[in-house]
Amino acid sequence: MSEFLFWDPLLIQRYNKAGPRYTSYPTAVEFKPAVSDADERSAFAQRDPAKPLSLYLHIPFCRHVCYYCGCNKIVTKDTSRSAPYLEILKQEILMKRALLQGDAPVEQLHLGGGTPTFLTDEQLTELMEFLRSQFRFSTAADADFSIEIDPRELRPNTLKLLRQLGFNRISFGVQDLEHKVQEAVNRIQPESMIRAVMLEARELGFRSINMDLIYGLPFQSLETFDRTLDAIVDMSPDRLSVFNYAHLPERFKPQRRINAEDLPDAGEKLAILGHCINKLSEANYHYVGMDHFAKPDDELARAQASGKLHRNFQGYTTHGNCDLIGFGISSISQIGDWYLQNQTTMDGYEEALGLDQLPVMKQLHTSADDRLRRAVISGLLCHLGVDFAVLDQQFGIDSRAALAASLTELEPMVKDELVEISASGIRITERGRLLSRNVCMAFDTYLQQHEQNRFSRAI
Repeated sequence: MSEFLFWDPLLIQRYNKAGPRYTSYPTAVEFKPAVSDADERSAFAQRDPAKPLSLYLHIPFCRHVCYYCGCNKIVTKDTSRSAPYLEILKQEILMKRALLQGDAPVEQLHLGGGTPTFLTDEQLTELMEFLRSQFRFSTAADADFSIEIDPRELRPNTLKLLRQLGFNRISFGVQDLEHKVQEAVNRIQPESMIRAVMLEARELGFRSINMDLIYGLPFQSLETFDRTLDAIVDMSPDRLSVFNYAHLPERFKPQRRINAEDLPDAGEKLAILGHCINKLSEANYHYVGMDHFAKPDDELARAQASGKLHRNFQGYTTHGNCDLIGFGISSISQIGDWYLQNQTTMDGYEEALGLDQLPVMKQLHTSADDRLRRAVISGLLCHLGVDFAVLDQQFGIDSRAALAASLTELEPMVKDELVEISASGIRITERGRLLSRNVCMAFDTYLQQHEQNRFSRAI
């Protein structure tokens, strides 16, 4: 694929409808209530013991509430709440470790939240030592151990400690560097703070640094966001995630503190995105897909170029060959053909573990059709295409016939030269790259069952 991104505002407006981000297929809204932990135990028992592991730990605590946020979090300044949570978390880790046969390596670890750096340096050290006592962590050069940080929640030695504990990648939210915007969303962090974190992280040798930006926030304009982009490009993070702010105050209570009248209108918001794409392309960032940019020498870009990029609940990843094991409230595991989500409230999580049960709340066992469509959606999002012959061999079917209704649904996008369908496969064109999410929606047999306001708009 080229580094050129076709930008046509009228075309994007025409196709810009709400839909999933496809960190899984079927998506989490399809998960069904779990009546017990029996199916999760069965998933562990049937797991290939040689398959490597990706671990996700959810640390839900935040000292401050960011008004745009829709994450599962507990806002508190009471740091004493983390100690009992960590004890319960260790109980879950022990239970699941006992169900894992063999000694498969951990190739990927991610601490997310919430704010993992809400934990004290001592708690972070103890947690990592505990994990290493239970699992064999890979020493391969491409092992990926990452953590989300909040620049406002770093003690003087926190970054140094994280590096010593084995973390080699960090990610943090910037969102916008304009003080007026930061004030409106209750996330004030001066540019000098961000630059200091970047400088220290570089000096400590973190091999990949990701920043999150959000467009569509209150008081943003093309002019103000351009200033933010200038500063970010100058800081030169390895990866950038540029998210569309979806204003859904009926679903996310903190967003009710954002005045809808202060948000940029649709035209301005689209102009911000278009300018952002052009500016990052000029700065030699490769568009990976779905709002994600990476330097050409970053692992994500290299994996995409070599056909080895994957997508799961971690987003784009270079370790899609792993079983994903989630720990903590709301975390999701993907074990073989099973998706399993933990309890989303502290009470439910504690109650299950108090009864010596796995804290599963929802689950889904994928069907053969689900797995076919998951492969198609993953191929489109990661590599802009899929081959029918590969699908035929992988699933033992006539994939073109099985996907006939979806291919028919794509006909308007074919006419608009966004997609090409040939005897050999499906390809998203250069013209259609920014609308890959829309292409995937044609293969989602569940989507018509849901109200559009369950999802954010594609752009």
